[in-house]
Amino acid sequence: MGTLGLQDLTAVFSAGDVAVTLALSFVLSSAIAWVYQVTHRGVSYTQSFVHTLVLGGMVVAVVMLIVGSSVARAFALLGALSIVRFRNAVKEPRDAGFVFFSLATGMAIGTRFYLLAVIATLLISLGILIMTRFNWYASPMQGQILTVQMRNDTALDGSLDAPLQRYTSSAELISIDSVRGGLLTELTYSVGLKRRTRIQEFLAEIRALNGDNRVTLLVGYDNTDL
Repeated sequence: MGTLGLQDLTAVFSAGDVAVTLALSFVLSSAIAWVYQVTHRGVSYTQSFVHTLVLGGMVVAVVMLIVGSSVARAFALLGALSIVRFRNAVKEPRDAGFVFFSLATGMAIGTRFYLLAVIATLLISLGILIMTRFNWYASPMQGQILTVQMRNDTALDGSLDAPLQRYTSSAELISIDSVRGGLLTELTYSVGLKRRTRIQEFLAEIRALNGDNRVTLLVGYDNTDL
């Protein structure tokens, strides 16, 4: 009786099915992880996240193999997975896209749509590589963050208007903070430098107005995790 029950459970898929599922999910998930690695921008790259892409694709493939066409098993697995809690927030929306990419590939393999999984992985990966290589959908104006420390006895209203109008196409005051124990005031601007702006000259003019206190220009902050 027990042997018959064991056969009923294992007859759904063979050892060959398991081997093909694990091998193909590993290869395709590794390809997705490689695409993520070579196209990543910024400083938030972590090896553990890339390993998770591979692991997630393989685990989902096995889960789909287990579920098969059984609705009861699907609900049982859904209930078991609902107790899992993830404490690490996804830092970039693009990372979430790669997670879904890996999971969808694992689902296709686990449900034995092998050709679909291979073609989808190749075409989606190619699309990502092309978008990264040719920098599609990049903002035509690169954003910068300018921080200027001023003496407290300096009039803040309009004190930097002249260089900002001359060297930037847009400038917006984001915040005003007290620094160095209240001895200085720090102004933070979101600016867009004009294309032919000489950065050294721009910063020199700012320093001439703020008494040679600290001036910082952070370029390309949209590609950096602040």
